[in-house]
Amino acid sequence: MQDISNEGAAARLTIDLRALCANYRTIARHVAPARAAAVVKADAYGLGAARVAPALAAEGCRDFFVAHLSEAAALRPLLPADARLFILNGLLPGGESACAALGAIPVLNGLEQVRAWVACGKALGRRLPAVLQVDSGMSRLGLAPEDIDTLLAEIDMARDLDLQLVMSHLACGDEPENGANPDQLARFEALTARLPPVPRSLANSGGCFLTPGFHFDLVRPGIALYGAAPHPGHPSPIQPVVRLEARIIQVRTIPAGQGVGYGLTYAPDKPARIATIGVGYADGWPRHLSNKGAAWFGDTRLPIAGRVSMDSMTLDVSALPDGTLHYGDVVELIGPHQPLEVVAADAGTIPYEILTSLGRRYARVWITE
Repeated sequence: MQDISNEGAAARLTIDLRALCANYRTIARHVAPARAAAVVKADAYGLGAARVAPALAAEGCRDFFVAHLSEAAALRPLLPADARLFILNGLLPGGESACAALGAIPVLNGLEQVRAWVACGKALGRRLPAVLQVDSGMSRLGLAPEDIDTLLAEIDMARDLDLQLVMSHLACGDEPENGANPDQLARFEALTARLPPVPRSLANSGGCFLTPGFHFDLVRPGIALYGAAPHPGHPSPIQPVVRLEARIIQVRTIPAGQGVGYGLTYAPDKPARIATIGVGYADGWPRHLSNKGAAWFGDTRLPIAGRVSMDSMTLDVSALPDGTLHYGDVVELIGPHQPLEVVAADAGTIPYEILTSLGRRYARVWITE
């Protein structure tokens, strides 16, 4: 493990690629005989797609989902030639030629995207690979039932498209008891029955751990790869992937009633010891954690005292014996005492937002063996 002090950084983000790959293997075994893809959009949920995607390819993953064409272009040189790159948002007008040249596969979410992709293929004199997304009830992206009627009337599916997959997305896959899940499953089966018999995909991370009827031919895990439980509050086979630690900049003792931080919103009713660390909202540590989040030192919880600032925040370390913490010591922000899910819950958000917000000023350490 690298020492933060050797890097001049205020905090260290450790990313365990071994655990991430183990999570992929766990999911792949669980959903077999369905194939397991990997969702690596948003720079692999903020952890670094250039490191994550090749590691997953080495585990045998050959199906990768990103959100934008630019993400696909960045990853294409880093992946095996037989890897497929799918663009979840499809293409904006004018992006068709670049996508075709790249060999990426757009997820076509509406009639306009389908028409433009077919037209591009005709201009190139060949069928282009594509995925169709149908809206099974999330009302976000995908073809509505009436759009399918128009599609089938306008497009010769066998002649005009190399249709590789039909997919949809679960709105409540992380809630296994939610009645929306079987409703969406039924709608997806009814909609896909009207389309050519190609492989199908419905399950996201939560869907991977619903009943096998949700798995179809390809599952698309995202957050579970990166260490968050697919069904919060339920036993999870997923290993944590990230650890975040920060160094102490200063420790001081303040008298009773002395305010701390912007707005002086924290004022202890007895003398307190306050430690400052160099992590703030510019580093992706949510301001919503002001006066309610925490760090840990060993087995002791150290509550955030006052508001989270741009580049720093303060902790009440009075629970530790005087002299325990010193300038340069390290506290845990994400780790075994405070998992990603706990940080997210304290901030009133979800693990996705915490991960994708983690900033670039951390010293990043990769565990690979």
